[in-house]
Amino acid sequence: VKNKLAPPFRQVEFDIMYGEGISKVGELIDLGVKAGVVEKSGAWFSASSQRIGQGRENAKQFLRDHPDVADAIEVKVRELSGVVANTMLASADDTEETAEAAE
Repeated sequence: VKNKLAPPFRQVEFDIMYGEGISKVGELIDLGVKAGVVEKSGAWFSASSQRIGQGRENAKQFLRDHPDVADAIEVKVRELSGVVANTMLASADDTEETAEAAE
């Protein structure tokens, strides 16, 4: 991947789906397994002790059908990696400003 901001000669692997682009749910599964949020046992994937699919494609379809589970996985992965969503930061700043205004 050509990138002028990162060190050269790195490799990256991701799914590109026709009509969709880079598969976000595929990345959620991969990052979730790497972070320990999604458990992989053989061909089965589980999240929060709930089986989400046998095989990667079935797990991706489950996450597309159940966006609440996908959002929960994304939040946990972001927390573990130290990345907090901008909306969370913005709402925290608003809360602080409201608290300061109340004083």
